[in-house]
Amino acid sequence: MVRRSRYRRLVPVLALGVLLAGAGNPGETPAPPATSPQEVTVIGVFSDQRGQHSVMLEGKRDKRRFLMGIGAAEATAIAVPLENITPPRPLTHDLFLTLFGRLKVQVTKVVITDLRSNTYYATVYLASGETAMELDSRPSDAIALAIRAKVPVFAEDRVFEKSDRPGSPGGPGERI
Repeated sequence: MVRRSRYRRLVPVLALGVLLAGAGNPGETPAPPATSPQEVTVIGVFSDQRGQHSVMLEGKRDKRRFLMGIGAAEATAIAVPLENITPPRPLTHDLFLTLFGRLKVQVTKVVITDLRSNTYYATVYLASGETAMELDSRPSDAIALAIRAKVPVFAEDRVFEKSDRPGSPGGPGERI
């Protein structure tokens, strides 16, 4: 289990500062518009003083960042593999990967596809031999699977655009 004290130290001001640090300088030329999803790095899981959890993602192409509000269980599911913690018993996402492995199914990538009405959407891409499959997923579950499977996580540009605006739906504190 992940110790809560590790996350309690991170206050909302710190998370906001990290988010804004990726915003760039006003005089810089913005990156050209992209037409495909960009790979993201999972920066970390944060908890504010009220116990609200978020996961921060950063685009590898343009360094834009966004926070997605998640629940406590989802925060643990993402933080455990990020911190290289091995639980004594398999967590749900570990169980799914074991099942996929025995069925000869591989997770190939995860894409966070949209943000609509304060809800994020994601797709998990799977392969079994020559057969490709897509599964609708909550982004927090998709991210937890991707980290464990060591596959890339992508986000569509519209997710960054909808998340970037201060006070936009899905910003810090929103649930997925």
